[in-house]
Amino acid sequence: MFELTMPKMGESVAEATITQWLKKEGESIALDESVLTIATDKVDSDIPSPVAGVLVKCLFQENDVIQVGQVIAHIQTEGDAPSAPAAVEAEAPAATPVPQAPENPTAETAASAISISAEAVKASTGAIPRESEGRFFSPLVRSIAEAEGVSEAELLSISGSGHEGRVTKSDLLAYIAQRAKAPAAKTIAETPTSAAPAPSASAKAPASSGHGFTAPKPTIFPGDELVEMDRMRSLISDHMVMSKQTSPHVTSYVEADLTNVVMWREKVKKSFEQKEKTKLTFTPIFIEAVAKAIKDFPGVNASVDGDKIILRGDINIGMATALPSGNLIVPVIKNADQLNLVGIAKKVNDLADRARENKLTPDEIQGGTYTLTNVGSFGNVMGTPIINQPQVAILAVGAIRKKPAVIETPHGDFIGIRHMMFLSHSYDHRIVDGATVTRFSN
Repeated sequence: MFELTMPKMGESVAEATITQWLKKEGESIALDESVLTIATDKVDSDIPSPVAGVLVKCLFQENDVIQVGQVIAHIQTEGDAPSAPAAVEAEAPAATPVPQAPENPTAETAASAISISAEAVKASTGAIPRESEGRFFSPLVRSIAEAEGVSEAELLSISGSGHEGRVTKSDLLAYIAQRAKAPAAKTIAETPTSAAPAPSASAKAPASSGHGFTAPKPTIFPGDELVEMDRMRSLISDHMVMSKQTSPHVTSYVEADLTNVVMWREKVKKSFEQKEKTKLTFTPIFIEAVAKAIKDFPGVNASVDGDKIILRGDINIGMATALPSGNLIVPVIKNADQLNLVGIAKKVNDLADRARENKLTPDEIQGGTYTLTNVGSFGNVMGTPIINQPQVAILAVGAIRKKPAVIETPHGDFIGIRHMMFLSHSYDHRIVDGATVTRFSN
């Protein structure tokens, strides 16, 4: 019996969500045929079978979160004994994931007091939402929280050690063990103030901003249409809210004269495409300029970790790319400073094409240290981009427009028609100041 496991999908990817089973139990599977699709952050991927056989057992359901290396299905191959399917059925309950005690001895005590069955993990966890205040909670974490009486507010207070700060099983068990030592603190945290009215059991509390106020619930009028966010839009929504809550955003603007760039590109773009077999757009020109500027101002190529600043050694530039669905994705050009213009152009076109075809790998949307977004491609003159956490700066380039401008020469100034463009630079004012950004943008 072959055990199909969740493969490693890329650097720092520890888990994925099953979005669809492409094969049902009892169906035949050819070698390298896709069995299911999974989602990691913004990328959907197929999981193929490395063997031919029959799918005899699916150990998880759609929308379940699985860990890298976890067994997700059993496949009977030709060499298996005929009785193998029955054996699998008998083994199925044991194969269903059960919370394991973490290495932390304190958390181990809490784990021993928790008994979560397969049915409990898959049961509705209505008391705790899947996503809250920009944070995602896996079905397993929500099930444990329900069983132990951990509230949504308590989950939000836990500092997660998982990908993008997610609360893992170990984090939750450690918290439960710590909470058991301080019951008084738990009572205070969960007891509402006397002035606050108790919400009705049927009413869902409005989403909290985390800063003492709640978002107003919109009124739905006749003729309005309710549209459920797709998974990617929901992730983008959470990420944007989290970014604005994390970093004090400031946006600075400078105007650039792109006349020489426009004229040069117009002159060489046909020969460039014939020689290099790829188109020369403005994006790789901007990315090359950004990579060079980062060399002079490394402070914008950084991250914040508490009271420490991480100055990134690599220059990995993400480029925001619009998808046919209207959503955005940010593939990353790794070590952009080590590529020439030809190399950047080929990378930009390849990543953009595969992004629109949903063929990017998880590694290709991770590891960015700085982001460029071309709002000018939609006709915008300028914008106020939101920082792509955990980065500290993002540059939006606007539309290139012909405008009258003052041209300074040694023989005097005159007005001419120039190709002008605004650069909108949003930055994290905790560690980046306006003087640095202005010099960088210039």
